[in-house]
Amino acid sequence: MKKNIHPKYYPNAKIVVNGEEVLITGSTKPELRLDVWSGNHPFYTGEQRILDTAGQVDRFMKRLQSSQEKQSDAQRRREARAQQAPKKRSLYDEVYGEEPTSTEE
Repeated sequence: MKKNIHPKYYPNAKIVVNGEEVLITGSTKPELRLDVWSGNHPFYTGEQRILDTAGQVDRFMKRLQSSQEKQSDAQRRREARAQQAPKKRSLYDEVYGEEPTSTEE
């Protein structure tokens, strides 16, 4: 085997989570810092964390309200357009009378 090609092995490497040493194992680094491990993750510990969903609900209600306002504005505009005076007669109607229908034979 070739010499000096393998990294140095530390048989007493420390695993540190949130500033607390939790485990000693072998590694190529003398100290490993972790954010999550099985000892503090809610999935493994069975602990339930309460999430602040009030902000999400408020945002949803705000979007819902603005959407309903837009829909009511559009409905009012449609009704106002329907109540406007009828359109002018077409030039064909003014000159020749009614426009011919496509059902004439």
